[in-house]
Amino acid sequence: MSFSEGLLSGPLQWPLHLLYLLALAVSVWRAPWKVLVSNARLQHLLMGATVVLMLMWSMRAGISPGLSIHFLGVTALTLMFGWDLAVLSASLALLGMTLLGKESWDGFAANGICSIVIPVLVSYSILQYVERKLPKNFFVYLFLCAFIGAGVASASAGLSSALLLWLTDVYSWAKIEHEYVSYLPLIMFPEGLLNGILMTGMMVFLPDWVRTFDAKVYIDEQ
Repeated sequence: MSFSEGLLSGPLQWPLHLLYLLALAVSVWRAPWKVLVSNARLQHLLMGATVVLMLMWSMRAGISPGLSIHFLGVTALTLMFGWDLAVLSASLALLGMTLLGKESWDGFAANGICSIVIPVLVSYSILQYVERKLPKNFFVYLFLCAFIGAGVASASAGLSSALLLWLTDVYSWAKIEHEYVSYLPLIMFPEGLLNGILMTGMMVFLPDWVRTFDAKVYIDEQ
């Protein structure tokens, strides 16, 4: 879901901007800058992932403004780089989409909160739960963090956007439910499948690309 020009207005705009700026500030503070500056391969990988994300977000479908559907891809981004770099990379992608005219400046903060910050934090929370509570198993990590995690993250992004549109009286809840919320279960499966396939390939062939995955723990010690 994305917020087009003039779609949002009212008192919620300022809190959204403050929340998004806070999330960006914390991400900048927590990001591993020393590693990123000294590792050219990581820089190329991060920028490549950002461009791929922009391409994914440019492919969308929908009926009414703000009720469009597109792949998020932020769960794979979170598992690859951690939540801090995922927020920064996705924010760069959002900035690129906005500069190209695909997204609006009015909805920048709302898009950042609903399409980036919330699904990234949901993905990271699921990862933290799996690491703390469940066995260190390749398939547990893959199925719960990548497949299930991506579906839940997609649902969280969709529901938060829907609630924001409803709270700001852009659309009635009946219209939002009819054109968007009722389709969320159908969106969750392909989102989980896409992120799961991407993570499977990287975990098997390029485990060094996944910051949150330790092959020695999840594979070698099993």
